[in-house]
Amino acid sequence: MMPNPLLDIRIGTMVRANLEDPAAYVRQILPLGFESIQPFFWQTLGGKDLPRLAGEIREAIGDADVVVSSLGVFGNPLESGEVDRGVLAAWETVIDNAHLFGASMVSGFTGRLRGKKLTDSLPRFREVWGPLARRAADKGVRIAFENCAMDGNWAAGDWNIAHNPDAWELMFNELPDDNLGLEWEPCHQLVYLIDPIPQIRKWAPRIFHVHGKDATVRWDVIREHGVFGRLPFVQMRTPGFGDSDWTRVISELRLAGYKGAIDIEGWHDPVYRDDLEITGQARALEYLKQCRGGASYLQNPT
Repeated sequence: MMPNPLLDIRIGTMVRANLEDPAAYVRQILPLGFESIQPFFWQTLGGKDLPRLAGEIREAIGDADVVVSSLGVFGNPLESGEVDRGVLAAWETVIDNAHLFGASMVSGFTGRLRGKKLTDSLPRFREVWGPLARRAADKGVRIAFENCAMDGNWAAGDWNIAHNPDAWELMFNELPDDNLGLEWEPCHQLVYLIDPIPQIRKWAPRIFHVHGKDATVRWDVIREHGVFGRLPFVQMRTPGFGDSDWTRVISELRLAGYKGAIDIEGWHDPVYRDDLEITGQARALEYLKQCRGGASYLQNPT
């Protein structure tokens, strides 16, 4: 069978690697039709044995045409607290073991000096990520920084400096390594009322991974109450329920030469969460495949 060019961009989902049995969750969701997964850790590894976990996930995938697109570590490796040191150790361990999952990418937050303006974190960013970038390059691994602000801004924050295109300029000036890039999603730009489409054109060489998450900007709230006031002016949404034109997003990614995955990040949607989480993810999967084009063709290629 000839390769299917539509699968140059796979539609998948994130998997909490800190679950007691992540492989069981993988077996549960794969019948829905996901084409990739991104196992991820919140801050530390929580005692997980990565070689064992890799084997369990590979077994859960079996002979399905599903790939591990990347691994995630979401914490703050720039600070010096006990948990922060655990985050840095997790990055090192995951980089060293990514190949066991069949992955060549690790993604997460850059970290940040807490309570400081964004530019104050740049020396520490270089100090931490320079060695990590070299460690990753030696193992054929790319690093993708999530573009989530985690409620931070230019003046202060707790988790991540990679949420603003001006910050990206500063970061990649500090460390221009080819294996450092972005884990990009339109949601986190819409939160700041930034048009995500021109970003794809400008930043495509640095977009290594894409998260499937969207947002709805509540313009009626903005007109009456402004931004960052009493009422939320934006809601994070599962793809298919937000403002982004994902047909255009995927088209722009293809035009820019992107090959990789769009892994759905659920849990944040104000409607499709908790008991409706899988319902929302299933709809997002269907919707993103339609936006990519030819969902039926994928099932019956000629």
